[in-house]
Amino acid sequence: MINKNELKYIQSFVHKKQWAQESVFMVEGPKLMAELLGSDWIIEKIYANVAWADKQTDPSLNIQIVEDFELEKMTQLQKPNQVIALVEKKLYMKPLEFKGKFTLVLDGVQDPGNMGTIIRTADWFGCSQIIISEDSANLYNPKVIQSTMGSFLRVRVASMDIATVMAEANLPIYGALLAGSSLYETKLTSDGFLVIGNESKGIRPEIISMVTQAISIPKFGAAESLNAAVATGIILSHWKSQ
Repeated sequence: MINKNELKYIQSFVHKKQWAQESVFMVEGPKLMAELLGSDWIIEKIYANVAWADKQTDPSLNIQIVEDFELEKMTQLQKPNQVIALVEKKLYMKPLEFKGKFTLVLDGVQDPGNMGTIIRTADWFGCSQIIISEDSANLYNPKVIQSTMGSFLRVRVASMDIATVMAEANLPIYGALLAGSSLYETKLTSDGFLVIGNESKGIRPEIISMVTQAISIPKFGAAESLNAAVATGIILSHWKSQ
């Protein structure tokens, strides 16, 4: 059984004030846990039902057995899923390097589902780092973590002053805009920045002024715009094909 104070603590992670200020974040479900256990991220504590716990062979895991009805009180999913873990937020000692890297830049991407899907898409295409503006969705938002499907373990995401970073790096800056050169007629360099803007407002004007090459995805139908995560996937696919 989990005590009331511990239960309230875990339930409090539904609120941004809690998960933003804590040194740990929540991971839920066997699939994410399997990837987590194979990574170098530090797990502080695991709450799991007997079915999940009995399959584990590592004696060093700090597992507390809980009942399914307790998991139901703790989960942020629609249905509880065997296991919940509190994981230490990762502090990277080594600064990001931009020379020789293709870096995603998210300018005000605020939907947690979009953020998580973009991280997952970057992982698929081998883009290993993303910098995000301070007003973008936070990596440790439980909805972001869940929608990455484990890709947060491999893609480094850093909240930074994106304008300063790009100005200092002196690399090509590609901006995904409605008015730009056709993506399919544009050669993307192996290193540089790809800026994806806010879901409704796009890239803010001060960042647009820094863009060295505006690119657009040609439209063949009647849709007004593309979802930010979908657009990211199309552009990264083109980048990788080159």
